[in-house]
Amino acid sequence: MNSPLDIEGLRIREECAADVNDIGRITTNAFAPMPYAGGNEARIIEALRAANALSVSLVAMSGDELVGHVAFSPVMIEGRPGTWYALGPVSVAPQTQSRGIGGALILAGLDRLRTRQAGGCVLTGSPDYYVRFGFVSDPALTYQGRANRFFQRLFLNDNTMTGDVSFHPAFDVS
Repeated sequence: MNSPLDIEGLRIREECAADVNDIGRITTNAFAPMPYAGGNEARIIEALRAANALSVSLVAMSGDELVGHVAFSPVMIEGRPGTWYALGPVSVAPQTQSRGIGGALILAGLDRLRTRQAGGCVLTGSPDYYVRFGFVSDPALTYQGRANRFFQRLFLNDNTMTGDVSFHPAFDVS
């Protein structure tokens, strides 16, 4: 699964050590104009990497240029580890946004989770965007003890999970 995938002229592959600075730059630039951004998205990825909690970390390459990144990390449900993951952050270089690169990264990452027999995936994001990948808000899976239309799940190999989800502590970096 470490070989690159060719998706509409892009190569999607696992991140390597040489990608770290470009991932941070692209993530910072991609989130900078977003009104909902916390400004800590690149630091979240760094903290996940430092904690060895980047379960799936993929980059999109256009020629020799890194143009996108997606991270997946483990979550806990009802305080217990399992086979569920969080999607995010996902970022695409501003000059290459709206070309399907983010979607290609997400699909490639979800495919990797499926091959790992992951139970499912959660995220916090726009319902209008993530519905295309099958994500839905589900009151049976909550975040911080309550349902929220921006907190969404996708069943992969476990369609019975319920409870309160907590993201990896790396998401708490400021």
